[in-house]
Amino acid sequence: MLVDGTWDADWQPIQSADDDGRFIRQESTFRDWITPDGEPGPEGQPARPAEAGRYHLIVAYICPWASRTLMARALKGLENVISISVVDPRLSDQGWKFGDFPGSDAQDDLIGATYMHEFYTHSDPHVSGRATVPVLWDKKEATIVNNESADILRILNAGFGDLADPSVDLHPWALSGQIEALNAQMYDSLNNGVYKAGFATTQFAYEEAVDGIFAMLQDLEERLSDGRKFLLGSVITETDLRAFVTLIRFDAAYVGLFKTNRRRIADYPNIQRFLATVLDAPGIRNTVRIDHIKAGYYSIKSLNPNGIVPTGPDLSELGL
Repeated sequence: MLVDGTWDADWQPIQSADDDGRFIRQESTFRDWITPDGEPGPEGQPARPAEAGRYHLIVAYICPWASRTLMARALKGLENVISISVVDPRLSDQGWKFGDFPGSDAQDDLIGATYMHEFYTHSDPHVSGRATVPVLWDKKEATIVNNESADILRILNAGFGDLADPSVDLHPWALSGQIEALNAQMYDSLNNGVYKAGFATTQFAYEEAVDGIFAMLQDLEERLSDGRKFLLGSVITETDLRAFVTLIRFDAAYVGLFKTNRRRIADYPNIQRFLATVLDAPGIRNTVRIDHIKAGYYSIKSLNPNGIVPTGPDLSELGL
């Protein structure tokens, strides 16, 4: 990680843990906003004006947090407005880097970086913390705008005004309360829950996390049992994106590597149908790279020291 702008040690997956061995995720560092006219963000955040071609997303297909921003970019019709670059899915001793894995960028053309952490020190020479993806980059000012995926989702949904597709609203006002409530429930027990299971350092912390994961999966299965297309009804929202990125990785990575093996997503017919529905939304299938997901997760040396990548699972029912 970075300490006062200097890379300090080899990359490690466990960011922090409490006294009971629970995995604790770090807070994001850069939290500026983009708005159609450059006025402050929804909570008064400093903001830049929306401009076509000015902003760039740096992502990893392995990463669920990054992939949900790619999904929002596709659904909002921003592919020709915001450019992207993709890091190698295989984690190096210095974290994310550019490399030669098929579908990733061999080099960075923005600042000539090799490693993701160089974007952080370019933006703040004294930054401390982990160099994560996604990053929303300002090409004009050569700095990070935001590295919090939840913020970037909302920026892409509402921050680009007429440059984006107005027919898609991932956070409609009428569903705001339901979105916030289900987001919070899913984050703790599912989105972050799989990491709490995989990176637990005690049996207690692992079992607590797994109990939460499968309680949430059962809740989602029952929620979808009335035949609804999406989690909150007939329209896709950011909550669907948040759920999808974890669910699509579950059988391919978490069941094996993170020991979340009580059941597979393939055992939940309503969730499986939901995944197929989301995959059929415009542009979404292009944001899913199972080869990157497996190569990336199984490159975590502390969990898989020999680097062996499993040949399964069979995801042909989803067309993957």
